[in-house]
Amino acid sequence: MTMTTEQAEWFANAFGAVVNNVEQVILGKEHPIRLAVTCLLAEGHLLLEDVPGTGKTTLARGLAQTVQGTHSRIQFTPDLLPSDVTGVTIYDQKSGEFEFHKGPIFASIVLADEINRASPKTQSALLEVMEESRVTVDGKPYPVGNPFMVIATQNPIEQAGTYRLPEAQLDRFLMKTSLGYPDRDNTIRVLETGGSRPQSGALTPVITTQAVADMARLAAGAHVDRSVLDYITRIAEETRQTADLRLGVSMRGCLALVRAGKVWAASQGREYVTPDDVKRLAPACLTHRLILDPESEFDGVTGADVMDRVLATVSPPARSGAA
Repeated sequence: MTMTTEQAEWFANAFGAVVNNVEQVILGKEHPIRLAVTCLLAEGHLLLEDVPGTGKTTLARGLAQTVQGTHSRIQFTPDLLPSDVTGVTIYDQKSGEFEFHKGPIFASIVLADEINRASPKTQSALLEVMEESRVTVDGKPYPVGNPFMVIATQNPIEQAGTYRLPEAQLDRFLMKTSLGYPDRDNTIRVLETGGSRPQSGALTPVITTQAVADMARLAAGAHVDRSVLDYITRIAEETRQTADLRLGVSMRGCLALVRAGKVWAASQGREYVTPDDVKRLAPACLTHRLILDPESEFDGVTGADVMDRVLATVSPPARSGAA
């Protein structure tokens, strides 16, 4: 179903209401919040790489409360087992049958805190549910519901006792971003309240989970011109030819950028995606999918450096991308 101008305007108003509500508990971070909401409505998952105390947990709880959804938090540790995440089947002596007990992954918004502290075996337990929104235990699938979003965090400073996320898992995150510390004015605002700001659990829901699912379907109808698709393809091809990279953007990355672009366009009140939308979202959607060449990484080259260079090299189409 193609999105109309009226539907795009309604989408933008609803999107803005969600962002404004979450911003009550995360001051001065409109852009990361907009990325998080975009990720939710694009039916994707978000990776936050940030130092402690920047509001990662508050963001997850605030988003869940705003969309009237459920929230769970999983603290990843080296001894965490896959069944601690997905759930386990237990034999019920009264009924004489095996009964499945759901794990914390069964929630609308799941915060996977310090995900890189868990073993690769436990991290792999997330691969199926992040891709297919279901958990398979003893050969039986269990849907986690809709909406479903994983917000995973990792600390870039302390690396002792951590496991680097495998490329296959990184590729399943639609976006990667950071909140960072608030600027001076917002820091002063937080200090003035003395911690008496509204807590994320006290936020009033502004939209239902059913409306979130409806918005996701609506955004999927935004128009993406062939010239914009060509622009995304040329960006991906450029990353695959860059000497500083061992692995460029995958097809999943290209699809993620298209999905995110549709939601972002609708959030601006447009029913079509522009090259500027692509350029704005490309760093968050693509940078974490780039695998650096070891020698380039040793020389201090970062994925962000490569992405900036690629976006500067690949020229956007002259057309706006409108239907």
